Parts: sequence; structure tokens; C-alpha cells
Amino acid sequence: MCRWLAYTGTPIKLEELLYKPRHSLIDQSMHARLGVETTNGDGFGVGWYGPDGSPEPALFRGVGPAWSDGNLREIARCTSSRLFLAHIRASTGTAVQQTNCHPFRHRNWLWVHNGAIAGFDLLKRDLVLAVDPELFPHMAGSTDSEVMFYLALSLGLAASPVVAVERMVGFVESVAAAHEVPAPMQMTVATTDGERVWCFRYASKGQSRSLFFSTAISALQALHPGNEVLLGLSDETRLVVSEPLGDLEGAWQPMPESSYGVIQKGDDELGRFHPIVP
Repeated sequence: MCRWLAYTGTPIKLEELLYKPRHSLIDQSMHARLGVETTNGDGFGVGWYGPDGSPEPALFRGVGPAWSDGNLREIARCTSSRLFLAHIRASTGTAVQQTNCHPFRHRNWLWVHNGAIAGFDLLKRDLVLAVDPELFPHMAGSTDSEVMFYLALSLGLAASPVVAVERMVGFVESVAAAHEVPAPMQMTVATTDGERVWCFRYASKGQSRSLFFSTAISALQALHPGNEVLLGLSDETRLVVSEPLGDLEGAWQPMPESSYGVIQKGDDELGRFHPIVP
């Protein structure tokens, strides 16, 4: 379906994750190992927060394959960020157009999604009409991923992200049940307000798409004392990925089924994800 990553921590250039690792996100756009499709060539995007303290992230998206976009390579080579989300898309049926490429942005929030809402064509009208009227004009695309984002915003994402996403999923599942669409939700999601990052792994019938988070940097530094890349990173640095970027021993931990994670200053959180039926 898609592949994505979320990074937060010591500022690094985007190319350090998009291009340089052996199984980088760009490599995954051609040779995904754990996705439904091997190739993810239906567009791409990256959203990042700059060093000037501006709360609104920058956004660059394109409709072509990530592996052949020279502008993406130039931006990744020259841009550093402490927090960014990147995504490569494999369409599940909606049009290949820039407004359907992730990340989706609203003010200081970014959102990326891998998965799909089953029967979206049958459910779309009911789902879209539940979006807050003040947010509705900001929806620009036609994909289920953007609808999920704006439903979560409508249901309180800014106030309580975990509860808002649980309510969003519960609402989608209730609408699907009314239309006799079984097991509608398949998702891994990352969203951020520019300070913290929330990640979710859930599917209505289990067997969610793959998701991994990085081991604590201090533990990795102890395992690999000669690794120069690790020496330059603070212990606040974290990475969440659809699939590992390399084979460094001990670097990746699978995120449990039906769970959420919060990456933040101090202790991170990992908890169970429970859809809330409206």
C-alpha cells in the first residue's frame, strides 16, 4: 500500500534517512520487503519543521515516483530538521494527484497513513459529512487517508490525539457496519503537532501492516560503540518506520498489534489501542 517514516531528535539532513541507508525509504519505493506491493511509485511527500521555530511545517509533495525526482534529492541534500515525516504512496484506487499525496497538513499538524478503508466508495459520503464544517473547506483531495485525518481533527486531535484517533476509527467501523462492510479499517498512522509524535497500528480484523520503532540510542551506542552515526545522536532521537531501514543488530523493535506510541521529551509511551464507538 504505502511506506512511511517519522523522525524526531537531533537535527539531521533528510537524505540521511531518505537516501543513505541500504534499505532507505527511496529504496523501499522500488523494493519494499514487507508491504502489500513491492513498488510504491504513485507519489511521495515529506513534511518537516524548520529551525526558525515556526509552528507550521514545510511540505513538498510530488505525483511521480520518489526514486526519479531530482527536486526531492536536492531538498533532502540541503535540508536539516529535528522532526519530519516522509511517505511514499501506492494508491488503493484514488487518483494519483498532488492533493492525495501524504503528508497531509493542517496548521501545525502533519499526518501520514499506510492502509485503507475497505468499501470507501460506499462509506465516503457519511464519513465526509461528519467532518467539522469549519474544517471541511480545507480538504483538497479524494483519498480515505485525508478523510481519516480531518475526522480525527474534528474529533479532538489537538486536545487528545489518542482518544481522537480511537473515536475516528470507532466512527468509521460503525458507519461500515451500517453499510454491511466488514472489517473496514487497516492502518498504520503517524501524526505530529511539531513537538510530539503519535503512532498507531490497528486493523479491524487484526494482521495490521508492519510498523517498527527504533531502540533507545543509548542502548544502541552500547551495542555498537564504534558506530559514528549513533555517536552524533541524542538519546531523545527516535525513528518509526513501516519497515527497517537496515540490518543493524538490535536497532528495530516491532510495534505490537492494536497499539499506539507517543514520542516525547522524557519517557515515551506505548499503550493499547481501543476504538471508541460513538
